[in-house]
Amino acid sequence: MTVRLAAILLSCACTLAQAQEGLSTPLTATPGDAVRGRAIVANRQLGLCLLCHTGPIPEERFQGNLAPDLSGAGDRWTEAQLRLRMVDSRRINPGTIMPAYYASEGLQRVPTQLKDKTILSAQQVEDVVAYLQTLRQQPSQ
Repeated sequence: MTVRLAAILLSCACTLAQAQEGLSTPLTATPGDAVRGRAIVANRQLGLCLLCHTGPIPEERFQGNLAPDLSGAGDRWTEAQLRLRMVDSRRINPGTIMPAYYASEGLQRVPTQLKDKTILSAQQVEDVVAYLQTLRQQPSQ
């Protein structure tokens, strides 16, 4: 095995381990609010989540289909895993098109008004995570 291949495999193993663990420490001392989180997900000027994702927000038309459906997100991912995806999903998938909502370094193609700033505040990230945790699959009848 070449050194380069070994480095790639180690990087993939680290990425997989981080994706499984996530970010267990909340970004704020104030717990997230699911109602505020839902409003952020539905807001087409703030989070832009529905540009790529579909979610259980029936009043919002024209939802995306590029990314996973948010329905059942609370069953598929832990709170820590959702937090990591929101903070900087490049740490899970370096080729992702999902924005890093709470990162301000190492970014490319950043609008001038967002330079050295995060898209969402720490509290807004926690609010979205709280909302996503409420999204559970309905049991089959």
